[in-house]
Amino acid sequence: MGNEDETRIQLCGRLVVRWRGRRVDEKLPGRQGRLAFVYLTVNRLSTVSRDELADALWPSEPPAAVDSSLSSILSKLRGALGSSALEGRSELRLVLPPGSWVDLEAASDAIHRAESAVARSDWTTAWAPARVALHVATRGFLPREDAPWVAARREWLEDIRLRAHECVSAAGLGIGGPELDAAVRSGRALVELAPHRESGHRALMKALTAQGNGAQALEIYDLLRRRLRDDLGIAPGPATQDLYRQLLG
Repeated sequence: MGNEDETRIQLCGRLVVRWRGRRVDEKLPGRQGRLAFVYLTVNRLSTVSRDELADALWPSEPPAAVDSSLSSILSKLRGALGSSALEGRSELRLVLPPGSWVDLEAASDAIHRAESAVARSDWTTAWAPARVALHVATRGFLPREDAPWVAARREWLEDIRLRAHECVSAAGLGIGGPELDAAVRSGRALVELAPHRESGHRALMKALTAQGNGAQALEIYDLLRRRLRDDLGIAPGPATQDLYRQLLG
């Protein structure tokens, strides 16, 4: 159990906001209020102008009275979170309580820690943060919304998801034993999610070989070779070809 006064914000998947120990996500003012809260949370390290926030909420068809609609949303946000949570009038900034946890920020921190540990071949240290980053990124970001800033954040999150799979696969391969299954699963996920990403194919090839399935690893190379040839007119890069030759040897 966490501290009863803690603030935890889950932006990926279902929006969940625990503010100073109270669940307030259901008190946010409708769809636009939730979007405003998410946008201000994502950009909380800088100020957001009213015009910028309005463009984020109504990217294509703004209401006739944009300013009054926005003022109403902000007033209700202050009512749900407390007046001190939202600073400014023309330039806005969301102020989270000290020690707050935000899943997107946790995922960003976790993937950096995981990649750093992988670079040091510290597999056990890499394992937990890699799983944290993967868990957050897999939930997705505002799946029912369509706006340029949402698409940009989804692209950023998808990159973390792929990097997390690579870290999980590398850590599982390094730890060995029962964790090889996780290495294979993340390798297969990489091949499916990013069919032209050579590093993902190499991760799967290594994991399958470690399980004693060298023939399947060679099949993955052939799958990549044909995809790159047919889709892009290129051959696998030197690192992938070197791994292929090692497997043949």
